[in-house]
Amino acid sequence: MKAIQVSKTGGPEALQFVDLPIPRPTTNGAVVKIAASGVNFMDVHLREGRYKAPLPFVAGQEGSGAVTAIGADVRTVKVGDRVAWSGVLGSYAEYVAAPAEALVPIPPGVSDGDAAASMLQGLTAHYLAHDTFVLKPVDTALVHAAAGGVGLLLVQMAHNIGAKVIGTVSTEEKAKLARAAGADDVILYTQTDFEAETKRLTGGKGVDVVYDGVGAATFEKSMNVLRPGGMLVLYGASSGPVPPVDPMTLSQKGSIYMARTTLAHFTAAREELLARSGAIFGMIGAGKLKLRIGRVYKLEEAQQAHRDLEGRKTTGKLLLIP
Repeated sequence: MKAIQVSKTGGPEALQFVDLPIPRPTTNGAVVKIAASGVNFMDVHLREGRYKAPLPFVAGQEGSGAVTAIGADVRTVKVGDRVAWSGVLGSYAEYVAAPAEALVPIPPGVSDGDAAASMLQGLTAHYLAHDTFVLKPVDTALVHAAAGGVGLLLVQMAHNIGAKVIGTVSTEEKAKLARAAGADDVILYTQTDFEAETKRLTGGKGVDVVYDGVGAATFEKSMNVLRPGGMLVLYGASSGPVPPVDPMTLSQKGSIYMARTTLAHFTAAREELLARSGAIFGMIGAGKLKLRIGRVYKLEEAQQAHRDLEGRKTTGKLLLIP
């Protein structure tokens, strides 16, 4: 099979297009012929070595496809099932071996592309809005990178809940996308200081929650725009990791809360994974959650996909198609 392998961590050139044997299922696993693979910043961090994985490894952690083989003890899926997953390393390939417990069924009304595009980012947006900080219609949320993969989905979910949404973006094109997704106000941070503008939009009160997947570049000002008792939710670090924080700083800025979350902890039990993915697929099927596929690449174009993602040249979701 064709696959994208990393033998030495580094830049996009570390993603090598290679031939590898088709994997075999473990006793509790399945092999899936991949229809589409999602491209995420987590893949960049693994490629760079910021997140650790034994070398060499096949890149990618998210995708969709059809089951071609199962292990002897597997009861949750069968050959021929359409499934999707996230958190399974080895997804930039034509086939992947996955734990059967990590695979979720794709309902008939959801395409393979939409399923692959909605797993990591859709599940992330879902736990952010429904668990980490439970949004209510009376709340105001600031969503950074509101035209990104998670951002567009999170804005839609927050809007559907009835919360007021302020989004930050870099260009007018991205601002239009954020508004179309349901953002009430959009700040072009390349033209306007988002801290000052957020305070103006909230009458100096601040927001109830900041959802921040950007990290270092927005961290300090994100704390400054929270109301007393508000929450800063860090779920990524596309601009780099945030600096250490003295807990006294949280007190000085209004007894604010700070969380650093990761999807794995919100889908650890299969029942929770199925419930959360089922909710996402239900929203897609009902037209309440619209996915934007920013660009589709051939599998061998993985290097270019990473360059585009890191260069902020994209909106929505990027997919690789074997």
